Amino acid sequence: MLMQSSPQEAYRRVDFDARVSGAGPAELVHLCYEHLTSALGTAVHAQRRGDNCLKSRSMTRALTAITALQMGVAGADGPNAGMAAALSQLYEGARRTILDNALDFDGDVILALRADFAEIGQALMAG
Repeated sequence: MLMQSSPQEAYRRVDFDARVSGAGPAELVHLCYEHLTSALGTAVHAQRRGDNCLKSRSMTRALTAITALQMGVAGADGPNAGMAAALSQLYEGARRTILDNALDFDGDVILALRADFAEIGQALMAG
């Protein structure tokens, strides 16, 4: 069987899988934020280098992280309904931004999205 990814990609996947297997709900959310910000940063770096394959893989990883976050939003009813609605709106906006930039890539928009999620992720860890 031919190797389908770089050694760095294989290491990243093993590290990610190991972190997921022992994580609780809050840690999984933080991991998704970390995964998202990393993927968005890599996409911008790849665009600057002219590496469309890496940019595409990175945008796909970012979309996967947003999808996981969207699937994790719970509590459409009850005491967390307002927070769930706000998170759903945030994640859907991020999803649209990522999809819009898949064909018409704007590094500044992606860096702004990355900064927003990095800030939220830091706040979640501090709180």
